[in-house]
Amino acid sequence: MTVEESERRHSRALEPELISDPKLKAEAEAANGLRQYDLAVQAVQTAIERQPFKLRLSLILSFQREALQGISAYAGNFRPGDVEIKHSRHTPPGAHLVPELVEDLCDYVNSHWESASPIHLAAYVMWRLNWIHPFADGNGRTSRILSFYVLFSRLGALLPGTPTLPDLIIDHRSLYEEALDAADDAAKEERIDVSKMEKLIEGLLAKQLARVYELAAGEPVLGNEPSSPV
Repeated sequence: MTVEESERRHSRALEPELISDPKLKAEAEAANGLRQYDLAVQAVQTAIERQPFKLRLSLILSFQREALQGISAYAGNFRPGDVEIKHSRHTPPGAHLVPELVEDLCDYVNSHWESASPIHLAAYVMWRLNWIHPFADGNGRTSRILSFYVLFSRLGALLPGTPTLPDLIIDHRSLYEEALDAADDAAKEERIDVSKMEKLIEGLLAKQLARVYELAAGEPVLGNEPSSPV
């Protein structure tokens, strides 16, 4: 593990390890990530075809289940106890509050579906699910795929271009964590302010679409530098 990796924020919760070998675990995470993405694409297509839209708690649990299947004993379930986020100023709420808080997240999205912009809703769920931290593991992965799902369901289309938003967020992890911190600080003042996350998503979405133009123009692949997208 590098110094940079050791300083990244991550959850710490007591849970039995189903895979102890790091290499095997990494392989399982990669395979699960593909399945989670496929589920999100299917869910977006279903949401576009089936109106009116309604974000359900069961879908959020399904996203987390795909990410942690065969890796965590709590795949598809809320965390049974408290959790801390290493290298973060935020302390997640107690486990007994988690189900109601996730329901509130769904209610916010559903009640603002027509009035709020797609980017605002995507930014909100990205931050709020991280703030609740409802799972023993896989919170970041689930928040990013949930944001992807909400964004494109609200847009009414799956936009082209790779890397996609969840991967680009990882490529710009420091900006992502700064946006989470800013929203956390606003929450301490009982305000919802995800403007920094909105700005990040706007820039990354533009980056995704710009790649389509580059490919169409026959420009060479230069990689995905973790530079500021905004």
